[in-house]
Amino acid sequence: MTLDAFGRPLHDLRISVTDRCNFRCTYCMPKEIFGRDFEFLSRDLVLSFEEIERITGAFVRAGVRKLRITGGEPLVRKGVEDLIARLAAIPGVDDLTLTTNGSLLERKAAALKEAGLQRITVSLDSMDDTVFMSMNDVGFPVQAVLDGIEAASAVGLDPIKINMVVKRGVNDQSVVDVARHFRGTGQIVRFIEYMDVGTTNGWRLDDVVSGREIVDSIAAEFPLEPVDPEYRGEVAQRYRYVDGGGEVGVITSVSQPFCADCTRARLSADGKLYTCLFATSGTDLRELIRSGATDEQLDAAIGRVWSVRRDRYSELRTEQTVRIRPKVEMSYIGG
Repeated sequence: MTLDAFGRPLHDLRISVTDRCNFRCTYCMPKEIFGRDFEFLSRDLVLSFEEIERITGAFVRAGVRKLRITGGEPLVRKGVEDLIARLAAIPGVDDLTLTTNGSLLERKAAALKEAGLQRITVSLDSMDDTVFMSMNDVGFPVQAVLDGIEAASAVGLDPIKINMVVKRGVNDQSVVDVARHFRGTGQIVRFIEYMDVGTTNGWRLDDVVSGREIVDSIAAEFPLEPVDPEYRGEVAQRYRYVDGGGEVGVITSVSQPFCADCTRARLSADGKLYTCLFATSGTDLRELIRSGATDEQLDAAIGRVWSVRRDRYSELRTEQTVRIRPKVEMSYIGG
């Protein structure tokens, strides 16, 4: 087990396979910044599947047991199911999942399951087409995401989790509607406080709807009771419906930070290791392996980075740090 400076183990790895996305969500990749002229990573800078497999193996040797494939939008990476098959075959991987906006899920679900993907998380920020299309900013409809969720469930990628980022005055009125739609389906909604990830989304504290407000709004219609976490480092505070209709969760990085139990590392599409979602810089593992490093040297590099990790941005966040600290964009290192 590899521990950081605060005794937190390295247990989870989030792997971004592309910095590209076919949505332009206003809280992640606003069109004003990520427009037609934006320069994404060139193909030669992006890790190959073989390189991702090798680096992942090193993380597993360091104690990682959970892998999550992210982006950008991971399903726009050609042949991503081939990568899934490679990662599923690594001994020691207990949980292999993927987060997607759902736009390509209906056509990809069966291949992902066959390749070895165990579970899937789908982002859906409203049940209202007008609100949702405004937020994804490419006019993509709710029903097409629901069709993808249905396809994933049909092939056994369960339990499916639904992520909803809640922004005040934008989609906070959709919280109860989303909870109601998925109640009783076995699919679990995670409501996420709007976070200051990156520097381009215009984040303001006034835009944050707290986890407490979210839970209270749902409980007013469907009574809830708290559920104990399943493991150390679980990011969501879990609640179940008193009548047995399932459960929901809230991710409270702003109002109730959980840095003390964070066990997650992030690998960007171009091979940089980041030890926090709110990081300003990373460690270049691509250059290390392309320069001929042995597995032992790769293992040692990862161990060195994690052993001195002291990240706890959310616990230290203030209005001032949000304004002055440059941070890597979420589309670059995944959520």
